[in-house]
Amino acid sequence: MDQVDTLVIGAGAVGLAISRALALDGREVMVLEAADAIGTGTSSRNSEVIHAGIYYPAGSLKAKFCIEGKALLYRYCDERGIAHRRCGKLLVATADDEVAQIDCIIAKAAANGVHDLVRLSAAEARAMEPALSCVAAIHSPSTGIVDSHALMLALQGDLENAGGLVAFNTPVVSLAFTRDGIVVRTGDGTELLAQRVVNSAGHGAPLLAARTAGLRAVHVPKQHYAKGNYFTLAGRSPFSRLIYPVPQHAGLGVHLTIDLGGQAKFGPDVEWVKSADDLVVDPRRGDAFYAEVRKYWPALPDGALQAGYAGIRPKISGPDEAAADFVIMGPSVHGVRGLVNLFGIESPGLTSSLAIGVHVAGLLHE
Repeated sequence: MDQVDTLVIGAGAVGLAISRALALDGREVMVLEAADAIGTGTSSRNSEVIHAGIYYPAGSLKAKFCIEGKALLYRYCDERGIAHRRCGKLLVATADDEVAQIDCIIAKAAANGVHDLVRLSAAEARAMEPALSCVAAIHSPSTGIVDSHALMLALQGDLENAGGLVAFNTPVVSLAFTRDGIVVRTGDGTELLAQRVVNSAGHGAPLLAARTAGLRAVHVPKQHYAKGNYFTLAGRSPFSRLIYPVPQHAGLGVHLTIDLGGQAKFGPDVEWVKSADDLVVDPRRGDAFYAEVRKYWPALPDGALQAGYAGIRPKISGPDEAAADFVIMGPSVHGVRGLVNLFGIESPGLTSSLAIGVHVAGLLHE
């Protein structure tokens, strides 16, 4: 049986960031990826937003890693020449009964260490974005956008330059804890013995944890799938910043984001589905988008929204439950030496990726 010091399962943004951190720490690292390329799952089906760290409960891993990761990510993009833009975001209240949320959001952000938010009147917000309709707003200057694929390519390059490698078309089907290490079995029957394993398999992480001999079931959360549909704007965007309504329910409302080429898109919404493979956008969902978007952009023309793409949030909380925090479970919790499981790494996972990498490397160093 071949042996390797450290195996990371999953070559999304978070898996690659972890692998990079481990390789730079001097580990022998191999990444096992079921697909034929990096970042084909959640990492390539999101808004590509660099989040500021505004919404998350104080003391949560989402708050901690988002804020740490934002600083690391901007610095990394500057150093590597990765395309990104600190475009800023306006978080808008479109009705009088939403104004109270503005002050609550500013207070929650401050508790997380985000102190650059600016409260705006309707007139001040319209001076920044003339097409906008609102009764009050918040300006978040540190929110941005990034080329997520270029980011992942840079992470992969750092990993490989440090001696690591990525093995594609290599799904992992089971793990087993033994006296000599962790036996990792792949889809073609190959077995590898590793001293350290990081399960960063995204949607597949809970399933793989359930197939880990020696790991108690109490340490395996249930996976839920919250589909987010995006619609793209036909024509030029009238906005230069991201526009978010105040948060609603399981998501952050139907917001407007822009990519580095200036293309505007709306979403994601929240559609609970049964499979991570349910990625077809139903054009009929666009009917509800018009009503939501016109709350902050009344001039949205009829017929301007086109079905775009969908992504699936890898949630470990269901539709009637409070949103779960990131779960990064190491040996001190589950008792399996050398194993770290990552569950529920949804937004702000992309923003948090470098900070999560540092954290996981620290867990395995211990």
